Amino acid sequence: MLMKPKILLLDEPTEGIQPNIIQQIGRVIAYLRARGDIAIILVEQYFDFAHDLGDRFYVLKRGTVAMEGTKVSLTREALREVVSV
Repeated sequence: MLMKPKILLLDEPTEGIQPNIIQQIGRVIAYLRARGDIAIILVEQYFDFAHDLGDRFYVLKRGTVAMEGTKVSLTREALREVVSV
């Protein structure tokens, strides 16, 4: 973060990581988001992790945007219509 980027791209940062480390990663992402000076694009398979951190969501199915929404509109129930959760 020394270069103060405007965008942070994270591709499945929890893949293969122990649960206690995942919590630490989540806290760091939440801290960066709260600062408000960086846009974060997170690609993540774990619904709860992504839902806790995000405010705008795009769900891909076979390479196509199958659903988009906000934290309020994108619930587990709504997501089940598109993919298995």
